[in-house]
Amino acid sequence: MSAALEHPVAGFRRMIEQDLPAIVDIERRSYQFPWTRNIFLDCLRHGHSAWVLEMEQGIIGYGVMSVLVQECHILNLCVDPDYRGQGNGRQLLEELLIIARVHEADSAFLEVRTSNFQALALYLSEGFREIGTRRNYYPSQLGREDAVILAKRL
Repeated sequence: MSAALEHPVAGFRRMIEQDLPAIVDIERRSYQFPWTRNIFLDCLRHGHSAWVLEMEQGIIGYGVMSVLVQECHILNLCVDPDYRGQGNGRQLLEELLIIARVHEADSAFLEVRTSNFQALALYLSEGFREIGTRRNYYPSQLGREDAVILAKRL
């Protein structure tokens, strides 16, 4: 189980259960196969490191990761479609990696859809490198889609 940690950056805070309606709304507007409220709730209950990025308008993004045995696995990182292309995804990713380092993780891993070119570009620009492929990992309208496995030394 990964410990949750307070973080001093304004607009970036730990996710709480009361955030889930806004998060699920963003998730549904972002993905054809979104995480459910129960998946987020399970992440909170199991002590995953879960964070939100908010502005005056409310929550505009979130990230969930596990940090175990010197490794961080980013499970979900999402920005509201209305706030993409403004550096918010990069900010979320950078903050998650800071937290992973505080927890003494020396590497970070994640999976991303092969069709998610915007996310792939972000991760590669932040120093992640492709280390493999998970065949038929994600559901898609045509059946299944591969995931690119990315890793970064911290």
